[in-house]
Amino acid sequence: MKLPERVIINEVSLRDGLQNEPRVVPTEYKILLAGALAGCGITRIELSSFVNPKLVPQMADAEDLWSRVDRQKGVLYSALILNERGLDRAIKSHVPFVGIYVSASEAHSRKNSNMSVSEAKSEAVKLIKKAKGAGLIVRAGVMNAFGCAYEGHVDIAKVLDIIESFLPGGIDELCLADSSGLANPLQIKDRIREARKLSGNLDISLHLHNTRGLGLANLFAALEEGIAIFDTSLGGLGGCPFIKGAKGNISTEDTVYMLSEMGLETGISLPELIRAANDFEPKLGREFSSFISRLGEC
Repeated sequence: MKLPERVIINEVSLRDGLQNEPRVVPTEYKILLAGALAGCGITRIELSSFVNPKLVPQMADAEDLWSRVDRQKGVLYSALILNERGLDRAIKSHVPFVGIYVSASEAHSRKNSNMSVSEAKSEAVKLIKKAKGAGLIVRAGVMNAFGCAYEGHVDIAKVLDIIESFLPGGIDELCLADSSGLANPLQIKDRIREARKLSGNLDISLHLHNTRGLGLANLFAALEEGIAIFDTSLGGLGGCPFIKGAKGNISTEDTVYMLSEMGLETGISLPELIRAANDFEPKLGREFSSFISRLGEC
């Protein structure tokens, strides 16, 4: 069994991690957290989304955050967008890397973007073209690629159809997202293999939720398929405002610990990461769900 020698962590606590929190986090706290994460050795940080602030109040300060954050050398900062207005805002804020997603679930697509899957797919194709034309790095993703909290099973054909629509735009990375936390290890393997048949040598990343406790098991299954880019969230924070029960991404601390114990390189300091989690936890006023942070220094 050959696993990737080095794994890239795409830290999403500032976007996915905070978007469902009831207490709005001040911009100053976000700036401090971004700096702490970069100081841990994390080289990819999803800083915000450019979405309707009335629907996702935690992201209302996107422009302010991008203008004030200290962008560290060697760190790739990114943002999530859902429509052309969001892309225009991102371009104006000098965002270098954007994520553009389409849900494979009709029910979730309408809740998340107020569009059908077909409409969202057409919109994404236009956004990819515009973003690439503006010189941005583009990650295109399929939400609910492994199942939907509203619809249950999601046919692989729907996922592959969305992927196929992305490819002519020259995307830089393909992301498969377990937005509802329904994936299992065998399904992870099967869908990665099917996605590869279409995408060839394109980098594939995974966005895994730990809703049912299978996050790290799914990550290991993906490692066995050669996947080396994973979204994780400090403290296991996260959840989609438009998916019932979508609690938490896989914890960055737990992931880094597991990878380190397996001898896989991440370039991330686990003690610094734990310190960052323990420093940020009281700012949210609740306990994080990660295991390793509960144990203290490693």
